[in-house]
Amino acid sequence: MSAIKLEAGWKDALQAQFDAPYMAALRQFLVDERAQGRRIFPKASEWFRALDLTPPDKVRVVILGQDPYHGVGQAHGLCFSVQPGVKPPPSLVNIYKELKSDLGITPPAHGFLEHWAEQGVLLLNSVLTVEMGKAASHQGRGWEKFTDAIIAAINARKEPVVFLLWGNYAQKKAAFVDSIDKGGPHLVLKSAHPSPLSAHNGFLGCKHFSQTNAFLESHGLAPIDWTLPDLTEQQNLL
Repeated sequence: MSAIKLEAGWKDALQAQFDAPYMAALRQFLVDERAQGRRIFPKASEWFRALDLTPPDKVRVVILGQDPYHGVGQAHGLCFSVQPGVKPPPSLVNIYKELKSDLGITPPAHGFLEHWAEQGVLLLNSVLTVEMGKAASHQGRGWEKFTDAIIAAINARKEPVVFLLWGNYAQKKAAFVDSIDKGGPHLVLKSAHPSPLSAHNGFLGCKHFSQTNAFLESHGLAPIDWTLPDLTEQQNLL
């Protein structure tokens, strides 16, 4: 893990975490898992993809997920996002439904969210790896402490950030964030999780995307372009 390249700002901010005993134990766990022939998603070069695409000084929005997708070809290091060519999973379909309702954005045919990350939307899972076919299989191994440190580093900034906390898991994880109602600088928006099991209990209709942009603009920051480019058009331009 120490040999993996990481965006310089995050490397500086998180160096104490990489040097901590829990991270050495996590590193050994992952080495042992691979030595036993277990497939781990995403691939190692994408474990920190969310951080690489969204440096700490560029973060304007944080969306918290829980674990990477555990199906072949899905995960690539961003929560809720899947690789090009993969059908958008049910939770992401509901996110697109809310975008359509809130901002009139037509859902794309893909689930590749890097365009958001490149604009300062940190798409952070609490746990950054998973064993193929086994949901939540790497929980409790140390990733949660590492991602807590990421959230704490963002929270410590004076610049306002919007935290989108969908579901109880995300809300508990980021409960310490210095939100406006606590006298802090950050906007914390909460709702049910976009999963089909809970989306109708408050996620659909939450209008978090328009609220996010209104808050950013009120603080002199550029809004997020939530429209996702057509991947076919992008590939044709290459």
